[in-house]
Amino acid sequence: MVGLILAFGLALAVGRYESRRAAVVEDANRIGTTYLRAQTLAEPVRSDSVDLLRRYTDTSIRLSESVPSSDEARRAQADGEVLQRELWRLAGQALDVAPTASAPRLYVETLNEMIDQQTVRVAALNNRVPGPVLALEVIGAAAALGLLAFYLALVGRGVVTVVLAAALVSGLLLVTFDLDRPTRGLIEVPDTPLTDLRASMSLPPAATGPTEP
Repeated sequence: MVGLILAFGLALAVGRYESRRAAVVEDANRIGTTYLRAQTLAEPVRSDSVDLLRRYTDTSIRLSESVPSSDEARRAQADGEVLQRELWRLAGQALDVAPTASAPRLYVETLNEMIDQQTVRVAALNNRVPGPVLALEVIGAAAALGLLAFYLALVGRGVVTVVLAAALVSGLLLVTFDLDRPTRGLIEVPDTPLTDLRASMSLPPAATGPTEP
């Protein structure tokens, strides 16, 4: 029974960990596509949008390095939302100037997807294994190991067995708790896709937008 409980908790933690990793990759892809399409806009919206997207990527990296639901994470999310509104304002200007052009319309579509993705990513970071499940694992493991130790003490042997069982159960619990904390512990959600994207933004833009709308 304890083995099933531990396996259930570990499966929940692994699933949430994989969701967070996928959300980071998707966020980097959305920002990268938006950054590329921003380069096809007419000036001055093009330069302003490209600069804002660089700053927005910095806030996404800050979000990866912050403890979920902490003050730092909330500040990073709030800064990202401010940049989103500014980007959307500039996108509206681009559409007003050239309402029939393909570049602004494609850019607005991708920008909307990028904004939506931040909501998905924040939700994934805050999606923790339910507390009752973790409490049940700890209480169940402690009770099972206690009963095992009591039984083996009665028969006068099996100390090594208790030690090995306790080490195995403790290891599984530690891995479960570690997976459930994306920015703390030994197992962290990597932000490599975002840092690589930000490094690529340091290079000159690959495309040059039209000088006239």
